[in-house]
Amino acid sequence: MQRQRNGVPAVDPAVTRSVVQTRDGQPLSYNRAPAADLAPWIARIYVIKFDVKPGHVLRCGLLNDTAFVRIMFSGQAQAETIDGEIAFGRSALFFGPQSRRMKYSMRGNVAGVGIAIRPGACTSLKGPRLGDYLDRIAPVEIVSPDDKAVIDTFAPDAAPEDWCRRIESLFRIRTEKMGWPVPDPVTASFEGLTLSNPAISVKQAAAECGVDLRKLERIIKRDFGLPPKQVLRRARALDMASYLRGVADGAESEELSLRYYDDSHFLREFAELFGMSPRQFTETPQPLMTLALELRQARRLEFLKRLEPGKPRPWQ
Repeated sequence: MQRQRNGVPAVDPAVTRSVVQTRDGQPLSYNRAPAADLAPWIARIYVIKFDVKPGHVLRCGLLNDTAFVRIMFSGQAQAETIDGEIAFGRSALFFGPQSRRMKYSMRGNVAGVGIAIRPGACTSLKGPRLGDYLDRIAPVEIVSPDDKAVIDTFAPDAAPEDWCRRIESLFRIRTEKMGWPVPDPVTASFEGLTLSNPAISVKQAAAECGVDLRKLERIIKRDFGLPPKQVLRRARALDMASYLRGVADGAESEELSLRYYDDSHFLREFAELFGMSPRQFTETPQPLMTLALELRQARRLEFLKRLEPGKPRPWQ
């Protein structure tokens, strides 16, 4: 089975002035790996800065495999969570991971910074239980009660890298206060498998992680918010979605396709997670989804040693 992209991914012309973009013109975030001392807890740091033409709303969605702390300095957003529809503007929020595509829209001149939190970090830092925040958005105080005014500690006109360093500094203070508790190594091993080999069976994954099946299922449900089988299925779909949106290494297309038994298996799983067919996903503008997918793919390729940090990515 050879998975082909159905043409060039559609771009929303209402998005302007993005800090980074693909060769196809899709807006991207400025994102990078965290400082080495924070790598056990933070998966990625990003900054978004783009404008949406007046009167236009970017109607899109998100499907993230990690929790996020997102600080939004400007712009207006609306999300359809498991608790219902919520709207917010300038705010600091905790996003739990998504089990399937969450409808998400934005308008105005958007600027923000955020961190992707590695699985297991919330557990080790005595933060929120991810299973309780799956497909939910909550005030950032649930991560740290002292962070009610965190948004006011950022210089509003600072450069993207300055925002990244500031949010690292705040996270470092929190982690140091807790005594630098390292996440469960089983969780870290399984997370590596979601990036390198999500087609693996759960039984094989348990053997790779050095635990029995029951223990793996308990740890992964605690630290990912979902059973291991669902985590692996989501990872496969995210990699294929990245390819369809043009933010993946095109040389991997055949390898990614072979993770599915056949076309019907792929179509069924993709539609269940994204709420549309792969063709619709390519032909419909997905500016916010593409931002999130690209962030994950940059981290994945760096993890696999296929991309050196700071070097141009295949889609740029």
